[in-house]
Parts: sequence; structure tokens; C-alpha cells
Amino acid sequence: MNCFSMCLDLKNDPEAIEKYIHYHKNVWPEVESALKEVGIISMRIFHTKGRLFMVMETKDDFSPEIDFPKYLEIHHKCKEWDRLMQNFQQKIPGAKESDWWSSMDLVYHLK
Repeated sequence: MNCFSMCLDLKNDPEAIEKYIHYHKNVWPEVESALKEVGIISMRIFHTKGRLFMVMETKDDFSPEIDFPKYLEIHHKCKEWDRLMQNFQQKIPGAKESDWWSSMDLVYHLK
């Protein structure tokens, strides 16, 4: 199993942040099913002060750049979900042009 961490910001709008959190308490089943189908075993998204931190546990051969976007093609509701979520999100400062969610490097792991 692999573990990936990524971050993204929410737009500075308290009402929009509240809506984003509400949506994530009620994620559409088609989205969850598609995420699992592409190899995501577990996903957690944490929030603080407008910053999102996502942790994904995946199958060993999972590549975030290649496999994560594939969930959008599995069911039309996934593209709808993605477009809806992008209304609330924005890249972190200094993110690469090609990134939406920015990958994070592991700097410490207590075993």
C-alpha cells in the first residue's frame, strides 16, 4: 500500500467553506465508488483556516498523476462533482501550473 499527501486551498468565503464541508459529509456514492475503482483504498481530507490536506492510501501501483484523474471518466457524476468542488477551491500559492492538488513530500514518519 502507498500513501500520498496533497494540499489545496479553499476560497476565502466562509459560506462557501461551509458548503464545501457539507458536501463532503455527503459525498455522492458514484464518486466514492469511482475513487475506489481507480485504486484508492482510503482518503481523508482535513481542513484548517482555508487549507485542505488530503491523505490517500492506495494500491501499490497507484500513480496520483496517472490514476487519480481516471475517476472522472468512470461515471458522469464524477465530472459534475469535480466541477462543483472547483467552485470552492483554489491552488495553493506557488503551486505548479499543472497541479490542482499539490503533492507534499514526507519529511518525518514515526514508526
